[in-house]
Amino acid sequence: MESRLISELLMQHLERQPENLKLRIKVYMALRGAILEGRLPPGTKLPPTRTLAEDMDVGRNTIVRVYEQLTVEGYIEGRVGDGSYVSDAVARGPKTEAPKRLLGARREGLSRRGGAIAAHAGSSIAQRGAFTPGVPDVELFPFAVWRKLVAKYIDQDQSHLLQYAYAGYGPLRKTLASYLRVTRMMPVDPKQIIIINGSHQAIDLCARLLADHGDRAWIEDPGYWGARNVLSAAGLQVQPIPLDDKGIAPTAEDWGRPPRLIFVSPSSQYPTGTMLSLDRRLALLERADEAGSWIIEDDYDNELHYSGRPLASLFGLANRQRVIYLGTLSKVMFPGIRLAYLVVPEDLVDAFVIGNAELYRGGRLAEQAALAEFIEEGHFTGHIKRMRGVYSERRAVLLDEMKACLGDLVSPSDGHAGLQIVYRFNQPVDDTMVVAQSLAEGVVCRPLSMYYIDQSRRQPGLNLGFAAVPEARIRPAVHTLASVIEREHARMLQRAALRG
Repeated sequence: MESRLISELLMQHLERQPENLKLRIKVYMALRGAILEGRLPPGTKLPPTRTLAEDMDVGRNTIVRVYEQLTVEGYIEGRVGDGSYVSDAVARGPKTEAPKRLLGARREGLSRRGGAIAAHAGSSIAQRGAFTPGVPDVELFPFAVWRKLVAKYIDQDQSHLLQYAYAGYGPLRKTLASYLRVTRMMPVDPKQIIIINGSHQAIDLCARLLADHGDRAWIEDPGYWGARNVLSAAGLQVQPIPLDDKGIAPTAEDWGRPPRLIFVSPSSQYPTGTMLSLDRRLALLERADEAGSWIIEDDYDNELHYSGRPLASLFGLANRQRVIYLGTLSKVMFPGIRLAYLVVPEDLVDAFVIGNAELYRGGRLAEQAALAEFIEEGHFTGHIKRMRGVYSERRAVLLDEMKACLGDLVSPSDGHAGLQIVYRFNQPVDDTMVVAQSLAEGVVCRPLSMYYIDQSRRQPGLNLGFAAVPEARIRPAVHTLASVIEREHARMLQRAALRG
């Protein structure tokens, strides 16, 4: 089907949508509806985002976000170098009627907080493909071992694993305490560990127990969109603090109005990969103690360092225990496990256990029991060691290919950990345009500029995830991306020349 006909079809579907919906939701509903109704059958090549945006008279970012959402949901698939297609899986899946009303779409039905949450979607909703950041390679996870362990605890008649778990499964807390003692030099008691469903819920619990509505929370800028959104939704005033090559860099003026919470990722700052220096760590601990501020230490990528060793955790360095340590398992296992843990000072244990019980009612004890045995038997550390080698090789290929294809047009960040590399542009390039054009050609990446809260400080660049991309797919994807970057750079130079 020609692009023009697809655009006309979608315009017809767009006109059917309720007027009170946001434009992006209207476009999403129109395209999804056309696919579900069979008007766009499996295998149909969709128009490039630029073309469709022009035909429908909407912003390109709107089309980009819709394509991303439908890719995540399985309706669209990207093919490197060949654009986006209606997925063949649609034909195999059940025929589902498109919802008559998208949850949260009626703006007048939302609170101010609900409207703010709906309006600030995360920076990335695509979960697969080159170069989706922050995603491990789940294909290499030892699922045979994991299935066996989970089945063991589900099949056995153990009624205690069917109850609530207000602080988590006791043996897992003990196992994690031993693991942290060895790997992060943290002499913690198992009772200080609170198992929770993912890092977002962990941040939310910290915000609700340690801060009041309207309190100030510092966050690195550029920084993790998830923490920003959770803290904002909890009613805190989020203040962006800039980074330098040593990590988060608050000024004396910033400390003049100290925050209640400070959210940092010192082992591998997201997205830049910067490691917080030892002198900066010690200074941050001292000033936070003086100001009565709480530090939430997100140590999410400490296992994935490719050179040297990670520095001691803030929690391990702290004398007065103004630090809450946050660890997650999704980056080294698989995202869907949704298990994270907090390590809290001893005098806060009871409050956090009660808070977790009252707000979230934790469970999933069978999975936690399986995880405890998975770690005890050495599968966890063995998998980390294997994946560190795999990721290191993929990281090296990405660095080499980007250098070979783009030379000095881009510069990689200095980070040596994590699942992604940030590249900054050294010449005029619009990173949002690069992302939109790359997506149309089957390559997923994220614009660095979108990770900034303070737009006056933003720098153009790309956040490229390499972990889930086999080496054989990295090279062609880089060539596609490099071609897009060079075209966009040439376009901006031409535009500057015309203005001059």
